[in-house]
Amino acid sequence: MPTLQAPPAGWPRLSSTLLYDNAREAIAWLVTAFGFEIQLVVDAPDGSVAHSQLVFGEALIMVGEGGAARAPRFGVPLRSPRHLGGANSQSLMLYVDDVDAHCARARAAGATIVAEPALQDYGPAYWADRGYGALDCDGHLWWFCQRVRG
Repeated sequence: MPTLQAPPAGWPRLSSTLLYDNAREAIAWLVTAFGFEIQLVVDAPDGSVAHSQLVFGEALIMVGEGGAARAPRFGVPLRSPRHLGGANSQSLMLYVDDVDAHCARARAAGATIVAEPALQDYGPAYWADRGYGALDCDGHLWWFCQRVRG
């Protein structure tokens, strides 16, 4: 594998954009439920969110508008899972310091817990994580993990 240049300062090598019916409401929900911090929100002329960046440690996500009325970008229709019958084409995983406390926070904020916190042990030659799965306010699937051996 070739040596890679460092990404731009303050950016991880990989980030993801998640689309929501109402990006502004989703940003507030992600802060409350999952503990993200707002790094940047750029308003569009119509009052919607043109661009946003939320961080959790060194992780970065962008939250955008993905309602049914949104016009395609680059010829691709972009939608929230709410407009896809709940379908997800990706899930996200985020390491947290205390998975049980994080799950309690997410549950209190209205996240749907699809997998309760449990140990996933890949054997002594690999690692073990304690984690849970949750659906956010628009139905994106998230996994939150805490390394317990590794």
